[in-house]
Amino acid sequence: MSDAHRVLVIGAGPAGLAAAYRAAEHGLRVTVVDDNPAAGGQIWRGGEETAESSEAQAWFEKIRSVDIELIAGARVFQQPRAGTLLAETQSGVCELNYEKLILATGARERFLPFPGWTLPNVMGAGGLQALVKTGLPIEEKRVVVAGSGPLLLAVAGYLRTRGAEVLLIAEQASWSRLVKFGLGLIGQPNRIRQGWNLRAPRYLSGCWVVKAQGEGKVESATLVRGEKQWSVSCDYLACGFHLEPNVELAELLGCEVGREGVTVSEFQETSVPNVFGAGEVTGIGGLELSLVEGEIAGLAAAGKREEARKLFKLRDQQRRFARLLNETFALRDELKQLVQPETIVCRCEDVMFERLHVHDSWRAAKLQTRCGMGPCQGRVCGSAVEFLFGWHAESVRPPVLPVRLESLLSAQEGTNTK
Repeated sequence: MSDAHRVLVIGAGPAGLAAAYRAAEHGLRVTVVDDNPAAGGQIWRGGEETAESSEAQAWFEKIRSVDIELIAGARVFQQPRAGTLLAETQSGVCELNYEKLILATGARERFLPFPGWTLPNVMGAGGLQALVKTGLPIEEKRVVVAGSGPLLLAVAGYLRTRGAEVLLIAEQASWSRLVKFGLGLIGQPNRIRQGWNLRAPRYLSGCWVVKAQGEGKVESATLVRGEKQWSVSCDYLACGFHLEPNVELAELLGCEVGREGVTVSEFQETSVPNVFGAGEVTGIGGLELSLVEGEIAGLAAAGKREEARKLFKLRDQQRRFARLLNETFALRDELKQLVQPETIVCRCEDVMFERLHVHDSWRAAKLQTRCGMGPCQGRVCGSAVEFLFGWHAESVRPPVLPVRLESLLSAQEGTNTK
């Protein structure tokens, strides 16, 4: 990958695909790398063959019209030198050289610990949806969906179409915030239509799970709403508390990262020259914002800045919605009181809350308890300890994703060039 004007895009979700298309339509040879077997990311999982929305189908049609190479099933885990990344594939390690890099690494679900959250069949809302999409039988299963954010409605709607009995949706945000959110959508008929299509029969605001119970797997969830507390029998508890940007690769590259995500300029440039960021990695904002940020990044990487500037107004509109989204679904302090001394916070290393609260930083806790040092490398417990204690990761080291030992050895000995 040493061609003169090569653009490398990490992430084949909506932002990455939009960036790749815009760069490729101006004659640049573009390569997109993603760790999934097909393009589409989490929101368009499965690629063109499973795309259900007209918007997704339209974008896949655009991708077909230009010359874009997709390397699927590749996990970028290290930067041996500037302008080069290493990725693990099924066949080994490949070296990815680039002149322009666009980071579209997306986001993941944010999880918060509560008693019983480690029981089998307690899983992320998006995680359950992904499993059902790949064949998990859900017909006639009783599901409680809980946490915060629009993803809950989307997941519940999808599960119902697959025959699940969605008992209720527990949204921790208050009714007043949701009303303000709805009023903020006035003048945006497309978003109102989307919300109406996702309406749920039993959507409870100001409600959250306090514990899950069961022998061997979840059998019931206990919820609280105001002064009322009750238990609901269920087969699955799908729980997620909005989203968290995947910034680890950006941090490894030395990009500046703020509270919301990777910091970018008006042309989606990061603090590292020739490295751009687009989509949820720069801040949680939804599909439409991801697409327009991807387009701007792709055009800027192609040197078409005036064309990119024409999209600024649309991006500003989507960013206003993003601010409203994140204000509405900000987590309430009561959720910090759910953990008990024996509640596991770090699932990889079985670290309980009572072992963590005596420390004053994540570094100290890692040294003494191994919190965040398991296979997920803090991707689950990291957002939890940030919410509970205000701790932040102080450094990122390769590999940024779990890889095979032979891949690490290959990285040391030299790699095959792709």
